[in-house]
Amino acid sequence: LATGAPEGSRGYYRTAPFDPRFPNTNQTRNCYQNYLDYYRCLKTLGAKGKNTRPCQWYYRVYKSLCPISWVKRWDEQRDDGSFAGRI
Repeated sequence: LATGAPEGSRGYYRTAPFDPRFPNTNQTRNCYQNYLDYYRCLKTLGAKGKNTRPCQWYYRVYKSLCPISWVKRWDEQRDDGSFAGRI
């Protein structure tokens, strides 16, 4: 299970749900956008001192869509300050 939530609950899915912004078979942009949205969400809610639990939705989606090697590379780039995306 992707979320650890019981089947039938709102957070349960094995793959990312359909997103009308990305209707095509190629889900590369969907993967990247959800990766960015996850870290933007953490940054925004964290700066306001709010609970970051809502950000987990983006996390589950990008983990479902993105190849592990891409995520590792993006994480390394974020750590060393060379990540091209705006977070």
